[in-house]
Amino acid sequence: MSECQDGWLRDRWQRSARTVAATAAMSVASVVLALGTMVGQAAAGVSPAERGSLNAALAAPAVSSVAAGYAHTCAIRTDATLWCWGSNYSGELGDGTTTSRTTPVRVGTATTWAGIEAGSSHTCAVQTDRTLWCWGSNLRGQLGDGSTTNRTTPVRVGNATTWASVSAGDSHTCAVRTDGTLWCWGFNRLGQLGLGSSVYYLVAPAQVGTATNWVGVTTGFAHTCATRADGTLWCWGDSSSGQLGLGSLSYATTPAQVGTATTWTGVTAGYTHTCAVRTDRTLWCWGDNGYGQLGVNTTYQTTPTQVGNISTWTGVNAGFDTSCAVRTDGSLWCWGNNATGQLGDGTTTNRYAPTRVGTATTWTSGLVAGYHTCAVRTDGSLWCWGNNANAQLGDGTTTQRSTPAQVTLPS
Repeated sequence: MSECQDGWLRDRWQRSARTVAATAAMSVASVVLALGTMVGQAAAGVSPAERGSLNAALAAPAVSSVAAGYAHTCAIRTDATLWCWGSNYSGELGDGTTTSRTTPVRVGTATTWAGIEAGSSHTCAVQTDRTLWCWGSNLRGQLGDGSTTNRTTPVRVGNATTWASVSAGDSHTCAVRTDGTLWCWGFNRLGQLGLGSSVYYLVAPAQVGTATNWVGVTTGFAHTCATRADGTLWCWGDSSSGQLGLGSLSYATTPAQVGTATTWTGVTAGYTHTCAVRTDRTLWCWGDNGYGQLGVNTTYQTTPTQVGNISTWTGVNAGFDTSCAVRTDGSLWCWGNNATGQLGDGTTTNRYAPTRVGTATTWTSGLVAGYHTCAVRTDGSLWCWGNNANAQLGDGTTTQRSTPAQVTLPS
């Protein structure tokens, strides 16, 4: 990310820490989501505005996944091409420039992109050959290419061909390999790499511990969480708002198990809060709650707290001050900070409990990031809403949206 953004985020984090210590309150995080809609059910489950774009959705190139950073968005089409748009101050769009884009631009010529992840101002992606590539801001070595030089086009991370998934945070990155090992690099001021406190930052991947049963990892502003094949959940890094779920406000520099449950199926780290789903489809959140991003009307929580009594949640994602989740009936729900309409409910009112986004019942899974939200439907159409100051909604404007608006990628 830019030095200006870095300073803003750092100052904000410091203010949040002081708020917790002084008032036993709150936190931050928001949302960007990738999800889906069945073609046969689309007309019946959308708002009039969404319905007006249905024909265009059917004609537009289909999207398989989407990721959003602080002010940029990237998506992979079903033809495995990669497209990005929005802020490009540090080269996070990967198109060889630092020019911001109001509509999607293609990243290179490769047709082998398999997975995409966006941090605050850097982006990483895995190709079908299991190679890993990153680009954008590299001030703290978060690109993992052995340098601290920003990159405007994708650069390969090492020479491994066993990368399974990657997660990009603010200034650090972590990834899991097909052998179940976990690797992190970038900024480590608060132990977010899980490698102890002796390292300030790393410019290349380093293995976290010796475990070989990691199945997923998620990175927040300065904390990291990951799940293992045995269903246990582990977190480390900053816990100034309780976002590690360990029952305290003390940070941890190596992975620490969250409780004793062995039923965690997925976890997502926001700015200073965390949410996760269990095998019984219950939803749990913890950490800062200044905007209601935990989905419960309480102060910050240092241990997992159940969100309502619903047991139909399939997935959740957390970002800056906001969280979004999908239920088994395909409905999408968001809560927390809504200052820029990122909850998608047509208002700018913060919500302390899950609030439904429209009436569609065909959303699938999601992704989260800055103050905007994006979602993919099962027909492959892409929708975004919320903050658009940097054209991160990809609709050719800088107009803020409080309800989902379709994004059309070039043919």
